Amino acid sequence: MPYQDHKEASKGTVDCAVVTVSDTRTEETDESGKIMKDLLTEAGHRIVHYEVVKDEPDQIRGLLSRLAEGGGCQAVLLNGGTGISRRDTTYEAVSSLLEKKLDGFGEIFRYLSYGEIGAGAMLSRATAGAYRDMIVFSTPGSRNAVRLAMEKLIVPEISHLVWEIWRQK
Repeated sequence: MPYQDHKEASKGTVDCAVVTVSDTRTEETDESGKIMKDLLTEAGHRIVHYEVVKDEPDQIRGLLSRLAEGGGCQAVLLNGGTGISRRDTTYEAVSSLLEKKLDGFGEIFRYLSYGEIGAGAMLSRATAGAYRDMIVFSTPGSRNAVRLAMEKLIVPEISHLVWEIWRQK
């Protein structure tokens, strides 16, 4: 089936979790999480879970496992913790769980970021893939990075990605 036919067949609402990974943000100060939630709901998707978690690998992996076990979440969108500082551990936590990686997501995100911020784009370790019947996206935590990822990559393809995971079940 051609790509456009897939896109047409995959239109639909996705049940999403939005997770902000930060040692300093709270629900009240989480502007990037708000951008994610707003853009998803504007596109017709549902937010079924929202949380701010510390950048601790065990907490991140535990949350992803609980979301998968609950069965009510089709996509998890994380923001934050994708850099290279000592405290940035989100990439390791997420990538260790992914059963199928979408290398193109990180590659295209960094390419698009390069157009906006230049060589600093290489510091991003944005990643995505499938984990236990969910699509998982992990983006940097800056507002601009979240908006870029959401508008250019995630919102246009999220229904299609979920359809691809679920159509074989």
